[in-house]
Amino acid sequence: MLQAIERWTGVPLSLQGPALLVGLGHGATHWVAAFFYLLLPFMGRDLGLSYADTGLLVAVFHLSALVANFGSGLLVDLSGRRIVFQIASLIIGAVALLAYRWSVNYLSIAVLVALIGASNNLWHPPAIAYLSSMYPNNRGYALAVHALCANLGDTVAPLVAGALLVVLTWQQTASLAALPIFVITAILFWLLLPRDRVDRLASGRSMPLSEYLSSVKRMLRDRAILGLALMAGFRSIGQNGLYVFLPLYLVHELDLGPLWMGVVMMALQLGGLVAAPIAGAWSDRIGRRPVVLAGLALSTVVIVLITVVPNELLLVSAVAVLGFALFAVRPVIHSWLMDLAPPDVAGSATSVLFGTQALLTAVVPPLGGLVADHYGLINVFYLLALTILIANVLVWMLPSTPRAA
Repeated sequence: MLQAIERWTGVPLSLQGPALLVGLGHGATHWVAAFFYLLLPFMGRDLGLSYADTGLLVAVFHLSALVANFGSGLLVDLSGRRIVFQIASLIIGAVALLAYRWSVNYLSIAVLVALIGASNNLWHPPAIAYLSSMYPNNRGYALAVHALCANLGDTVAPLVAGALLVVLTWQQTASLAALPIFVITAILFWLLLPRDRVDRLASGRSMPLSEYLSSVKRMLRDRAILGLALMAGFRSIGQNGLYVFLPLYLVHELDLGPLWMGVVMMALQLGGLVAAPIAGAWSDRIGRRPVVLAGLALSTVVIVLITVVPNELLLVSAVAVLGFALFAVRPVIHSWLMDLAPPDVAGSATSVLFGTQALLTAVVPPLGGLVADHYGLINVFYLLALTILIANVLVWMLPSTPRAA
């Protein structure tokens, strides 16, 4: 069994420790973000928020993520301190989630949401650049482990949140959810941080500013990287739109309780748990574009279908299929980016991709909220399906095979 895993992944089990530890931290950042989304319906009900107000909070989340994302990419590439920034990301997210307990008005919640958004995207440039350099010949698999653990955090969070919200307020639920993040931060501090100095010495860091700026200019003239980032942005609109509006649809339109909401949202992530490692390792063998195209095409169809399913069990099944298709694509996009990006600006290339995602995604929640307020919540899902369809078209315009950076 273990030999079969090594043959399929191409990575000896003895060398998979860093990927698993970084994946654990990635799962923790997604746990924090998942709780933010899952608490929105109950927070909005207590505070009397409209759909537009709720959408504005999500826009704050993504705009703060945008700022933190570009800052971390620059600092990571200049300093080489990839692990330090990963640990900082976890600390910020845990503290912000813990502080929900004392939030009493819209402004204080918006500040904490901004910190959670910053924490979420502070993680990606150092983590993806670190894994890309650690596993240059198996990026698809290493980043699939990274994505799989994100799906694991997103999978467990809805069920835990749904169970806690049955007996606790949303503030109490948020503060309890912060505790596992502090534990995972301690694990990474103890096991991964000692590698930081060794890795920086091995890579010859730090990079002079003039050399960094020259590399960034070359990267920003690369149409393949910019096109990939734009495609990822439209896909991210669909994914994050589901995070916002699917819980609202379940609670307000289908009148499901918090536990059923947790089950449905967990089903979305369970599909990703299965798909990520398969898609990542598969893309290492056959190329990135075929895997991305298949996942996006299926996602477009299923988003429309979930609005017409007649009962809860079929809804759970349809959402699980959607998660399988939608989240299979994520690690493959990240691997594709690392194939194209110069290694010395891998963090900044990640910032370009995640910055594009954050910028485009920030526009959609307020727009979706206005659509829901005026035309009905179900019409938001047709808008999300359209964005995934646009991502499909953009994939056809990208190189069919990875090229040397």
